[in-house]
Amino acid sequence: MGQLKANNKEVVHEEEGNVVVINTCGFIANAKEESVNTILEYVQKKQEGVVDKVFVTGCLSERYKPDLQEEIPDVDQYFGTTELPGLLKALGADYKHELIGERLTTTPKNYAYLKIAEGCDRPCSFCAIPIMRGTHKSTPIEDLVLEAEKLAANGVKELVLIAQDLTYYGLDLYKERKLADLLRELVKVDGIVWIRLHYAFPTGFPMEVLEVMKQESKVCNYIDIPLQHIADPILKSMRRGTTKAKTTKLLKEFRQAVPEMAIRTTLIVGYPGETQEDFETLREWVREMRFERLGCFTYSHEENTHAFNLEDDVPEDVKMERANEIMHIQSQISWELNQQKIGKEFKVVIDRKEGPYFIGRTEFDSPDVDNEVLIDAAKFYLKTGDYTTVKIYEAEDFDLYGEPVN
Repeated sequence: MGQLKANNKEVVHEEEGNVVVINTCGFIANAKEESVNTILEYVQKKQEGVVDKVFVTGCLSERYKPDLQEEIPDVDQYFGTTELPGLLKALGADYKHELIGERLTTTPKNYAYLKIAEGCDRPCSFCAIPIMRGTHKSTPIEDLVLEAEKLAANGVKELVLIAQDLTYYGLDLYKERKLADLLRELVKVDGIVWIRLHYAFPTGFPMEVLEVMKQESKVCNYIDIPLQHIADPILKSMRRGTTKAKTTKLLKEFRQAVPEMAIRTTLIVGYPGETQEDFETLREWVREMRFERLGCFTYSHEENTHAFNLEDDVPEDVKMERANEIMHIQSQISWELNQQKIGKEFKVVIDRKEGPYFIGRTEFDSPDVDNEVLIDAAKFYLKTGDYTTVKIYEAEDFDLYGEPVN
C-alpha cells in the first residue's frame, strides 16, 4: 500500500475500489477457505462490472498457483509471496527501493505490527509456512528502527513485534540471536509507549530478553509463545525439538524472572496419533500451568508437510470436543485470574468505541486476540490511542469493566 501511494495511486483497505488486490493466507484449512471465498466474491463482482480487475497475492497463491489458475481463471493475475515488484508492475506502479519502512497501516492509529523477520527454519511436521515463506530471513536492526520511527511519527504508540519465529531473530544476519539487542534499540524511539512480543519459539529462546523486559518499561510484560502440545510422543512426532520437562522448566524460568508477565500460548488438538492419554496429559498440564491467555485449534492436515504422511486418524468431532474442553478449562482459569484484578488499577490504551463502551487493553493483552477493558461511554469521554489509568470494578471470563481514575 505504501508503494502504491508513492506511485500516486489511491489506496483503501477493505473498501470498494475499481481494482482489488486480495492478500491471501494458505496456512490451515479455515484460512484457505476464507481466502478462496473472498476471491470468488470479487470475481463475481468483476463479472457484474462492479470492479474492473482482481489480483491475488500472498501465501495461498504461492502454494497453489497452478490449481487456482485452473479453478478460478477469471482472476487477472496471481502472485506469490516474493513477487511484489511484479504485482506493482501489473498495477501500473514502479517498485521503489528507497521506500524502506514506508507503509500504510490498516490497524487503528495507535498500534501497528512490525514484522522483524520472514520465513522459518524450524522443521515442525504440521506446518506449511516454510513451503510458502521460505527460510528465515531477519530484517536488519537499523531498517526496523527506521520503520519504527516512521510509524511513531504517524502516531503509532504500540509496536507488536511479529515473525514466524522471533526466537531465531538475528542468527542468519549476525550469527547470534539478537532479539534483546533489537528491543534495546526500539525502546529509544520517541513516541513508542509499548512494545509487545508475538510468536517466540520455545527452543533456544534468548533469556536475556527477559532482562530487557524487566529493565525497560516500554517492553510489555507479555509474551506469545506457541507451544502446540505437551505430551512427549506428540512433541516428538511434531518435531518440536523439546520435551514436556524442558518446556515446563522454561515457563517456570519466565515466571521467576518476570513474575507479572502474561504468557499467551496456542495449542493443537487432534494431531495424528493423539491418544486419549496424550490429550489428558495436555489437559492436566493446562490446569497446572494456568496460562493468562490461551487459544486452542483443531489439527489441519496440510499437504506437503511431514505430518501429511501420517494418517489423520482423530475424528473431527473428537477434535472439536477436545478443543472445547481445553477452552472451557481456560475460561475458568481466566475468570479466576480476572477476579484478582478487581479493585486494582491498570494502565489501559483505548482502541475504539463500540456500542455504549470505550474498549481498551492492558499491557497484558494483545489486539484482537486477548481480553479487553470496557469503560462506560455515557460517564466518561476518552479518545482512541489515549493511555489512561483504569480501576477495575467487575470481571468476567475474558473482559474487565473499569473506570478511569485520572
